[in-house]
This record gives sequence, structure tokens and C-alpha cells, in this order.
Amino acid sequence: MQEHIIHTPSKSYPVYIGPGSIQQLPIFLQDAFLKVTKIMIISDETVSNLHLPSVKTVLNDFQVVEHIVPKGEAAKTFETYYECLSFALEQKLDRRSLILALGGGAVGDLAGFVASSFMRGIPFIQIPTTILAHDSAVGGKVAINHPLGKNMIGAFYQPEGVVYDISFLQTLPKGELRSGFAEVIKHALIQDENLYDWLRLNVNELDCLPFDDLQYMLLEGIKIKGKIVAEDEKENGIRAYLNFGHTLGHAIEAEVGYGAITHGEAVLIGMLFALQLSEEIAGLQWDKAEFISWVTKLGYSLDIPRGLIIENLIERMKQDKKTIGQNINFVLLKDIGRPALIEIGEESLKNQLMKF
Repeated sequence: MQEHIIHTPSKSYPVYIGPGSIQQLPIFLQDAFLKVTKIMIISDETVSNLHLPSVKTVLNDFQVVEHIVPKGEAAKTFETYYECLSFALEQKLDRRSLILALGGGAVGDLAGFVASSFMRGIPFIQIPTTILAHDSAVGGKVAINHPLGKNMIGAFYQPEGVVYDISFLQTLPKGELRSGFAEVIKHALIQDENLYDWLRLNVNELDCLPFDDLQYMLLEGIKIKGKIVAEDEKENGIRAYLNFGHTLGHAIEAEVGYGAITHGEAVLIGMLFALQLSEEIAGLQWDKAEFISWVTKLGYSLDIPRGLIIENLIERMKQDKKTIGQNINFVLLKDIGRPALIEIGEESLKNQLMKF
């Protein structure tokens, strides 16, 4: 197990990562939350069956209640958020209580938003169970979805810690492995050319990664995100670079319906489109054929899903959080590891989508 400290202007907290790191959870709680009154675990239907028993076992010395929510993006609704708050009130949680987010990115987003607003904010800890959550569990962006946009209702609210037991990842289906690995690729492309080269050379299939390789790439991704968040916690500047691929990716998710395509697979399409824009607009020079060959072998689809209308995607992109005054801003790359935020005109964007 390794420990890495995330530093932000509002809080510093540890990330414990490695196989078996769930054993660190009660030690951390006893050190940091000696007077905790009750622990509420929020998990989803799938993860609770797989991992909730082992988490509860290590929490024998604490008073624990659990609340199970739908899996995936279906958890990030107003109705589920309200149900979580109601359950917390019924169970008489107080300001010395604690919320544990046991699951993937959707559960972490939901549980963090519940924690941020219950009694004006109580502590929470992220316990990621997916590769995708290595990105979402760090940095304090918590939210639920609105029919008009993803993650539009939320807050910046840092966890007290992250306990990342990568042995939990062994239960992930291939689609979830691809979804999460797309965010690892993203971190490398925006910040670390050496990591990008390592990924291309060492990751040729996703369902049999050695623990050492898995831990290395996830920790490197966490370090990249932590460094950016330390400089820009509230996304007033460079933190927007972490949205590379997400402008089109989020639009695709919204248009096909949340959950119909995994977040990471939509973002991978968005990254390929952003790389195309980067070539034409930002002067990026890179080996496109090599990238396409690599990600295709990993099982990614590279095309915008059939039936989606370009004009509707553009309207969705106008609702992106980077959009100011209806001007659509894209994170592009001047080079691998050199991102920039560049405004794209609507007509130019339409032409590029038609070519994609």
C-alpha cells in the first residue's frame, strides 16, 4: 500500500492505494474521527453485493448504517439525493457523523453532494471501486445531474480521505475497465508524455493488468490531478484542463441518455475529436494512426453513436460548464502534455463534427 497526500487550499487529505488498503480504513477513522457517532455507507446495487460485507467487517467497532442507490448515472438524480437525505435524517445522523462513498464515480459524486449539504456539511470518505473513480474520488467535485446537463447541480467539497483498495477492481466488467482507463489516458495526454508512452507500451489489454502496473498508473493519474487541483481548486483556471474530451463526451452522454454509454467511452470519443481539433487549430503533431490502433485494440468505439444530430450536440455543448456567454471553449493540446483552452466558433465546430 502507498500513501499520497492531496493538498488543496481548503484541505489536505491522504489517498491510501493498493491491494488490501481497506484495512487502513478503521485505523484512519480511529486517528481522525475518534468521536464519530454514526457512519452512513452509500453504495449501489451492484457494489453493495460485492464489497459491502468486507467493508462492514473492518468497521465492527463503529455504528454503521447503509443506504443502497441505483447503479451508475441513475443514482445522480434529485429523487435519489432526496432519499439519501431523508435516510440520514431518519437514522439520526448528526454533525459528528460520517458518510462513506463505496462505489464508482456516480456514487462518489452523489454521496459527496449529500455530505456537503446535510446539516450544512459533514465529513465524507471516498472508497472507490472502479478505475474511473481514481479521477472523480480526488479533487472535491461532487454533483448530481439535471436533464439539461451533467453535474450541473453540485459543490466543491473535499473528502477527508480516499481509501482505494485496488483488489476491488478485479470484479469490474470490461466496459467499466474501458470507461475508467479513458480517464487515465486523459491525465497522461494533458500532463505527462512519459506516462502516455508508458501506457501505450505496457497496456495492451485491460482485463489482466498486474497489480503493480495498475497501482502505478492509477497513482500517477491521482498525482496529476492532485497537482492541478492544488493550483486551482475551484476550476477558475487550469483545472478546466481536466475536462479534456469531456465537452463532446458529456454532450454524447446527455443525447443518448445517461447510462446508455459509459462516461469514459463517451469521453474517449470526445478526446479523439479534441485531438482532431488540436491538429487543425492548435498545431498538435502526433501519431494519430498509432493512437487509433492502440485504443481500438483495447475495445473502444471511436465514432459518435448513430442517430445523434450535430445541431443537438452543439446545443448540449453550449451548456458545458466551460461555456461563457454561449461561446464554446474546448480543451485542446498544443503538444502532448501542453493543454490550452480555446474558443471554437459554432460554424467551425459544426464543420469539424461533420468531418469527424
